[in-house]
Amino acid sequence: MGTDTQFDFVENGSVTSPLGFLACGVIAGLKKNKAPDLAMIESETECSFAATFTSNLFPAAPVQYDREICANSPKIRAVVANSGVANACTGLDGYNNAKRMAELTAGALSVPVGQVMIASTGRIGVQLPMDLIENGIREAAKSLTHNGGSSAAHAIMTTDTRPKELAVSFPVGDRIVTIGGMCKGAGMIAPKMAVAPHATMLCFLTTDADIDNALLSELLGNAVEASFNHITVDNDMSTNDTVILMANGASGAKIGKGSEAAEHFAEALGMVTEHLARSIVFDGEGVTKFVTVEVTGAASERDAELAARAIANSPLCKTAWFGCDPNWGRILAAAGYSGAVFSQENVSLDFDELPVVRGGLDAGTPESELAELMKRREFTVKIDLGEGEASATIWTSDFTYEYVKINADYHT
Repeated sequence: MGTDTQFDFVENGSVTSPLGFLACGVIAGLKKNKAPDLAMIESETECSFAATFTSNLFPAAPVQYDREICANSPKIRAVVANSGVANACTGLDGYNNAKRMAELTAGALSVPVGQVMIASTGRIGVQLPMDLIENGIREAAKSLTHNGGSSAAHAIMTTDTRPKELAVSFPVGDRIVTIGGMCKGAGMIAPKMAVAPHATMLCFLTTDADIDNALLSELLGNAVEASFNHITVDNDMSTNDTVILMANGASGAKIGKGSEAAEHFAEALGMVTEHLARSIVFDGEGVTKFVTVEVTGAASERDAELAARAIANSPLCKTAWFGCDPNWGRILAAAGYSGAVFSQENVSLDFDELPVVRGGLDAGTPESELAELMKRREFTVKIDLGEGEASATIWTSDFTYEYVKINADYHT
């Protein structure tokens, strides 16, 4: 992609690694365990921005509110996000509470209310305790720092076991551009987000590049499609999925459409979103295995994705992976009911380097060898449909006893 350039992962990288951004995480009191539950990100100057949201037909109140910001505001300055309560399926009161979150943040930061975006994650169908939210926002506005990215990443966690954040930098002329990001997500993970205005995955991205909304929207859409839209933990799409990218131009590096710098920005953004997307699967609820499902030889991209998603979301496949059971019939069955068109006698299957199926039949590798391979923390299921040149990759996980326990106990 263009000439070679140097991409560097920033040590202890976060959303405050790019110039001109502040962040924090505070305890508002929404979580029973009194862990940090309200995060705030602010830019010292106005930002160009782009966002993608869930395509769920029950969009949460913050998603509805943010879509309006995308339609009406050319710039933003801040994002505030709470965990513990999703503010989804909460009706007009929920929408008014979402709007109130933005108003409170705008007032505390002395910025226009139309320049504040919001996000929520947690339990669905519960109204936000606005007294706690109000106090939390006031506390957060006083706690913003240039090294507060990590505390913000902790504050958006729900069933996550660890924060997920990083930053990548690269040169543009004599300037250095940095892209920082943080996300949360461990369950209800099967995003399929659309670029505006067209348990949850939230992602917040910051950059000090000078880049306009239209190009940001194009690049973010491509990056999200190639990363977050290709992960699944449990095939449950959240009501709250949100990705927001803010660009404040503080590096002085201007990036225009069609430029080599834009190619490098796209590559760096892809590095950040792919890393964060994979980290969500690694930290999925109860997950012990990270499984890449790689479909090749499909007659069309649609067929490739249908087969990959059917395998990646199959409870029978996912429980077999947990048990290190090389029951490859479940994989072929999932491909067979996926809607993809192929002939069984053309199908090949491999687990990493080991042949499993050839011509639709057992390839002869001893089950003991396959079972030993499946003890790996990470492995790839490769299925070639033998019909064409199209391919698709989905990152997924196993289903475990712990997943059931977490989700059986989550409400109470």
